[in-house]
Amino acid sequence: MTCDEIIQSNDTIDLIIPNELFGQITEIPDCRQPIDANYTIFYYDKKRLPPLAIGEYTYSSIPKCLGLLDSTALEASGILQLQTQPAIVLKGQGVLVGIIDTGIVYENSGFRNSDGSSRIHSIWDQTAVPEGDSQPPEGFLYGVEYTRAQLDAALASDNPRSIVPSTDTDGHGTLMASIACGSENEAVNFTGAAPLSDLVIVKLKPAKQYLKDYFFIPGDISCYQENDVMAGVAYLESIAQKTGQPLVICLALGTNNGSHSGGSVLSETLNLIGGLWRRCIVTASGNEAAARHHFSGVSQPETAEPMAVEINVEENMRGLYLELWATAPMLFAVSLRSPGGALLPATASRESGHQEFLFRLENTFVTIDYRSVGRTQGDQLILVRMTGVPRGIWTLLVYPDTSITGTFHVWLPMTGMLDHDVFFLKPDPDVTLTIPGTAPIPITAGGYNTLGGSLYLGSGRGYTVTNIVKPDFTAPAVNVQAQDLRGRYITATGTSVAAAVTAGACAQIMEWGAVRRSDTSLNSVKIGNILIRGCQRDNSRNYPNTQWGYGKLDVYEAFRQI
Repeated sequence: MTCDEIIQSNDTIDLIIPNELFGQITEIPDCRQPIDANYTIFYYDKKRLPPLAIGEYTYSSIPKCLGLLDSTALEASGILQLQTQPAIVLKGQGVLVGIIDTGIVYENSGFRNSDGSSRIHSIWDQTAVPEGDSQPPEGFLYGVEYTRAQLDAALASDNPRSIVPSTDTDGHGTLMASIACGSENEAVNFTGAAPLSDLVIVKLKPAKQYLKDYFFIPGDISCYQENDVMAGVAYLESIAQKTGQPLVICLALGTNNGSHSGGSVLSETLNLIGGLWRRCIVTASGNEAAARHHFSGVSQPETAEPMAVEINVEENMRGLYLELWATAPMLFAVSLRSPGGALLPATASRESGHQEFLFRLENTFVTIDYRSVGRTQGDQLILVRMTGVPRGIWTLLVYPDTSITGTFHVWLPMTGMLDHDVFFLKPDPDVTLTIPGTAPIPITAGGYNTLGGSLYLGSGRGYTVTNIVKPDFTAPAVNVQAQDLRGRYITATGTSVAAAVTAGACAQIMEWGAVRRSDTSLNSVKIGNILIRGCQRDNSRNYPNTQWGYGKLDVYEAFRQI
C-alpha cells in the first residue's frame, strides 16, 4: 500500500508524536508525516498496536475530533469603511487567506475575478486519491493539490469537475471563505471582508471511524482530526513561504477536549506559526456558553464531604465521557454514583492510574484514568469513560488531596458530539471556549448580534483556566450574509462566522502593514493588539471581561489609532 492509502484507511491508527521522543519509539510506523519542528504524525496498521485507550497511549498522542462552529455585519465592524476610504482602500490585496475547513465550491462567483479566473491559489483536498498526474502537495503524503492553473482550466471548460473534482459537500468551508473574502457582487449588495485577497484552501478529510467510536461521536456528525488540521496549518505555511506573501489563517473548528489552558498539541502548532512575522491566525470562541457542558468547583482537603458534580443523562446512551482537569501541582481523586445509588469508590489520588468498574444494576462499564498531561506544566487529567449509560442523574464525587486553590474544571463533549444531550445540573457558562480558541497567540473571536448589539447567546466565554484573556473581542455572528453551495446568498450564524469576519479584517491590516510595507513585523499578537485598541466598548461594562473580551471589533477605528 502507498502512504496515501495507509493514511486514508480506517484500519490505520494515527498518533501525534513529539519529535524529541523519536529515539524512544520502538515500533517503527508504516508512514510518518512531519508537521513542524515539534511534531510528526505516525501511522500504524491497527493490528500492530493495542486498542485505543489512554492507558496504552498518552492523552496528547490521540488526535482529538474537532467539530464545526456554526449553528449590515461588515459595516458594523468598520470593514466597509476601510474598503471604501479613498486614501486607503484596503481589500486584502496581496494577502493569502487560508481556510482549513470542509473545502470550497470553487466555481462560485465569490471566488472568481472579474474576468472569470480563479482567486484561489491552490486547494489541498485531503480526501482525494492521487491518480495520473495528480499528487499530494510537496512534503505531504496524502490527498491531492490542485493549482491555480488547474482551477483556471477547469473554470474555462464545460465540465469543471472533470478537471478539478474537488468540492464542498457540507457547505461550511464555502460559507467561511465567502464571508472572509468573497468577491464583491453589487447586484445583491454583497462583499467579503477582504475581496481581493488570494485564497488557499485545505479540505479536511473526515475523522476516522475508530476515533468517532472511541469518542462516542454519532456517525452522521461532521468532525475532523487534530493531526489533519495541524497538517493543514503546515501546508498553508509552506505556500506562504513559496509565494513570499503574508498569510492569514481562519480556523473555525473546535473541541471541548483538553485542559483549556492554551497548551494543547494543536495550540502549540498555532502558537508557533501565529507568532511569526507576516502571519496571523484567527480562531473562534465556540458556541458552548449555553450548552451546560462545563462545571467548575473548589474543593479543599479540610472539607469533610467531597464536592458532588451532578450530570443529567436525558436518554439512554451507548456511551459518554467527561474530562476533569486540575492545574499542577494539585491532585484530585473521584468516585462515581449511579442513578440507582451504587458507588464506584475513589482510589488514592495520583498522577497516573487506572480503574474499571461495572455497575451491575445499570449494566454500565466505567473506566477512570488518571494522567499528568502536558510537556511544560503537567496538569492532572481524570478521564471518566462510560459505556451503556441509562438515563438518570449520575454523580461524580471529587476528593482533593494535594490542593492549593482547590479549583478544578469538568467538561462534557461539545454540543452534537454525543448521541443525545447530556448536561451538568449546576453548570458554569464561563471557561466555555472551545479549543484551540484558548491558544494564547492566535486571535480568538467571540460573537454578537449586530441587530440590537447583544451578545450571541452561545458565544464561548473566557477566560482560559490560566486567566489568559480570551476571547480577544467579539465580531458579528448572527445572520451574516454568505454564499452557499449553489452560489446563493444566504445568512449564517455562529462564532465560526465571527472568526471569518475577523480573518478578513486581519487581511486588511496585513495588506496595510506587510504588502504596503507600513509595518512588516505584523503577526497575530501585533494585529490582535491593533484591533483591540479600536474595539467599541460600552461605558456600562468593565473590560476585559469573560463575555466580550475587549469589546466589539471595529477595524476602521483600529486603523485610525495606528
